[in-house]
Amino acid sequence: MQKSYLSQKVQKLHPSIIRRFFDIAATMKDIISLGIGEPDFTTPDPILKAGIKALQDGETHYSSNLGVTRLREVIAEHLQKKYGVSYDPYNEIIITVGGSEALYLTANAILENGDEVIIPTPCFVSYQPEVSLAGGVPVEVPTCMEENFDLNIDAVKKAITPRTRAIMINFPNNPTGAVASRERLLELAQLAEQHDLLVISDEIYDRLIYGVEHTCFPALPGMRDRTILIGGFSKDYAMTGWRLGYVAAPADLIQGMLLIHQYTIMTAPTMAQIAAITAITDCEEHVEQMRLEYDNRRRMIVEGLNYIGLPTVEPHGAFYVFPQVSGTGLDESTFAERLLMEKKVAVVPGIAFGKAGSGFVRCSYATASDQIEEALERIDQFVKSL
Repeated sequence: MQKSYLSQKVQKLHPSIIRRFFDIAATMKDIISLGIGEPDFTTPDPILKAGIKALQDGETHYSSNLGVTRLREVIAEHLQKKYGVSYDPYNEIIITVGGSEALYLTANAILENGDEVIIPTPCFVSYQPEVSLAGGVPVEVPTCMEENFDLNIDAVKKAITPRTRAIMINFPNNPTGAVASRERLLELAQLAEQHDLLVISDEIYDRLIYGVEHTCFPALPGMRDRTILIGGFSKDYAMTGWRLGYVAAPADLIQGMLLIHQYTIMTAPTMAQIAAITAITDCEEHVEQMRLEYDNRRRMIVEGLNYIGLPTVEPHGAFYVFPQVSGTGLDESTFAERLLMEKKVAVVPGIAFGKAGSGFVRCSYATASDQIEEALERIDQFVKSL
């Protein structure tokens, strides 16, 4: 057998389960996908026009490594106005190529080999691999359906060791749609202070909230200087293909990330950054229109899944539901694979999001209402056939 020249850390990675299901679905016709975590809306027109104008104006060159100055300024203004948390746009914000690069920079800037990062699960599929690639050790702490997938503070406490470096949270949550209660987040803040831990708060879905309020973690008392805030434009503004995110954090952490960023990426796309200025300053109405439509779909899919007999906690953020399928007698992977092959509906097995996802599947309602309605009919037929 030929010797592998891949590093051990890469050999230990597993391909994304999501990608496997999408590859199968791509070969089939008449598929309804509830799997992809991407808005079905086109980027709002003012953003498109701003991007086109940037190209026409010749904005096709490198920006500062930190990002376009005006974009960093409007991000700082937005965070101050919306959440009352203050960042210096010139030293405490860096523009990244999507939230994915933001995660990569964060993990590599703060972790030494063997450092542990506590991750409440179910969670976004990239969290554990990003920690591992940076030499860290991901430590999963489960949340549960009975508590609406809110933080389990006792479990977090028990997971803290002398090697714990940070806690990584994501609210609104992908894949559960959970929005953490302010009470639990305050308890987490106390833990972070008591054990001198960093908190990595991925808040990329912060504008997609239904019936509750989002708590911006660095705005909590004493948390600004020990929080790494990750945000972006892909979800809230329907800008996935523009590949734009950001990190807001204390200046020393941003400077460390800048060193990695300038040697790997250099800069995020300049024309996308200029368009993102318009997203923040001129697109509140468009964000609200999308949020209201997601809310309609959210209520439709939750009601439908519960009627079918797949228990589903009402999500209060993002655009995902996380129904429990274990009652069908199938495990989550078999359920998802058979649903795809027999009824041509694509969902994602919950195990893709950590061990706590066992027995669940993720369904995205970032697709048209008529497609959701048809998908629910097919799922109902499938469940009745078991």
